[in-house]
Amino acid sequence: SLPLLQAARKRNSLNLLELSEAELEEQFVRGDGPGGQATNKTNNCVVLKHLPSGIVVKCHQTRSVEKNRKIAREILQEKVDLFYKGEDSDVFKEKKASEKQKQEKKRRAKENLERKKLFKEMQQLDKE
Repeated sequence: SLPLLQAARKRNSLNLLELSEAELEEQFVRGDGPGGQATNKTNNCVVLKHLPSGIVVKCHQTRSVEKNRKIAREILQEKVDLFYKGEDSDVFKEKKASEKQKQEKKRRAKENLERKKLFKEMQQLDKE
């Protein structure tokens, strides 16, 4: 189930499981990474734990605690949905669809490159 949780953080998912505040444990801690005093002295990093599943999300994307709380809840909701629904989750299906599109795009780019190579070879032959 661990690779499934990596698929979380897709915004278009609509049929997600609802989280109740009673199931959540929230902490505010100091963030890490670049930013100097802005991160070292403020507790604006949100750590959110879903008690029934044990899933923990840490969010320190903005300086605002409120925005981080909102983002953390969105991420946690998607991860919990993946945890319980698995491959039936909309988040998982979106991830698979985007991977498929990416592979198709790579394949087309490779085909175009081959066509260009062939065209250049034909031009070289015509010049000789």
